[in-house]
Amino acid sequence: MFELIFTATARQELERLEHTPRHEGLVKQIKKSLGFLQHNPKHPSLQTHPYTSIEHPYNAKEKVFEAYAQNKTPSAYRIFWCYGPEKRQITIIAITPHP
Repeated sequence: MFELIFTATARQELERLEHTPRHEGLVKQIKKSLGFLQHNPKHPSLQTHPYTSIEHPYNAKEKVFEAYAQNKTPSAYRIFWCYGPEKRQITIIAITPHP
């Protein structure tokens, strides 16, 4: 199991969504995806894959990944993450709608 660490940006976005009643279902989907990520970053429903448009916050040589919080939805939400900074830790870089 991994410890999840949130950047300030990711934490603020999750808190913003949590305080918006119309996003209750979205928050549930995001938290479910975060749970999958915490237990198994390669869980099939996350559809995890490398993402090259965001720089790794700890080591530019390492990969940043994109995981699905939603699928087949207009502007579906994604979770951008990386391993680290320590072993068994995952940093959530951003939680955002797909461009």
